[in-house]
Amino acid sequence: MERFVLDTSIFTNPDVYSQFGEEPEVAMHAFLSLARRTGARFYMPSSVYDELHLMREKQGVPPEFEAVVRIRSPRRFNITIPAGILYEFIEEVRGRIDRGLRIAEEHAKMIKGGAETEDVGRVINRLRGRYREALRQGIIDSREDMDVLLLAYELDAVLLSADEGLRKWADKVGVMIVRPQNLLQVLEKLVEYRTGPE
Repeated sequence: MERFVLDTSIFTNPDVYSQFGEEPEVAMHAFLSLARRTGARFYMPSSVYDELHLMREKQGVPPEFEAVVRIRSPRRFNITIPAGILYEFIEEVRGRIDRGLRIAEEHAKMIKGGAETEDVGRVINRLRGRYREALRQGIIDSREDMDVLLLAYELDAVLLSADEGLRKWADKVGVMIVRPQNLLQVLEKLVEYRTGPE
């Protein structure tokens, strides 16, 4: 039986959820309906489920969500990850911190060089954007991301996420991934394999 671990981006990223419906609410119900028919098992760590509740505070999460998606955290203290992965992660973080410092220095020189008061605000906004991109884009940068990765690793499950960094690190540790733009077709094929062509 196929197993999938879900990230919040499946329900919050318009590029992904729009495959199931234009509005997030409609898309979530359509996803759950299709997922139920696949015969596969779907999981989401509790930290990610809490995050989903926060992101969908106004719409809420439908009660049938937990009937389709099992809420389960990884067994953090029992999972063994190769040391090489940890070393690679540390090296990447160190390189990103160095890039962030260079970006901050570059922008500090712009301000010191006599930028006008209104220009200072633009320089700071540009600094924030470039700094955030240098430090956070393409890396696991939250406890929730790590929970998704660890649970998929532990269950030998397929990772469903639009998060570039999460997919990159999943690939490094040998976790199977589905490209987010193919999610609808993959689920439809699973239904077809289970029920036969209609």
